[in-house]
Amino acid sequence: MIVNNEFLFNQVNNEWLSIFKSEINKKYFKFIIEELESCAEENILCPSPKNIFKAFKKTSFSNLKVVIVGQDPYHGRGQANGLSFAVNNDQITPPSLKNIFNEVENDLKKRPNTKKNLESWADQGVLMLNSSLSVKSGKPNSHQNLGWNKFTDKILKHISGNKNNVVFFLWGNFAKQKQELIDKNKHLILSSSHPSPLSSYISFNGCKHFSKSNKYLKQNNLNEINW
Repeated sequence: MIVNNEFLFNQVNNEWLSIFKSEINKKYFKFIIEELESCAEENILCPSPKNIFKAFKKTSFSNLKVVIVGQDPYHGRGQANGLSFAVNNDQITPPSLKNIFNEVENDLKKRPNTKKNLESWADQGVLMLNSSLSVKSGKPNSHQNLGWNKFTDKILKHISGNKNNVVFFLWGNFAKQKQELIDKNKHLILSSSHPSPLSSYISFNGCKHFSKSNKYLKQNNLNEINW
């Protein structure tokens, strides 16, 4: 599969194209494209090339209300679908996603209104953004130093500067580092420990981020998310 600019542009909602075009000809982004194409040829790219920018296809800029920051995609074959914390519906639910669903249920007193691919959240304006948008199969964090962080940090800055009243979920120490990119005077930042079983007990469990985000959206005359 040829992974080039034209292919990538076809995977993105038109409202995001301006920021994509501002980055895609830079040296670091060309390096990313070369690595994606190499991994695609070896059939070791996660998620599949058509889903790398799925977050930007499912959630338009104008409809954006919530950003959930992740680190990198799941590295098991067939797991990642391009949305942070989500997996394809035919996969076993990962522990972090189980804890997210448990928190939704405990917070809102009802079962989550989404499948494990989380696409219904994306359709409502939840941008599920991993800091690294790809990974090699079986090798977690293998694209951490590829240059993705430059791009996704630009996305966060762009959202912060050009939107108002967006809710940012920063779960875990890695995500919390992104606070400096966000104008807290314009937006709501909700942070906690990571939903992984290794750390969810610290402050993720019981964080009530789902009800808090909806309360904030409602206060600012925005549609609440049906979590």
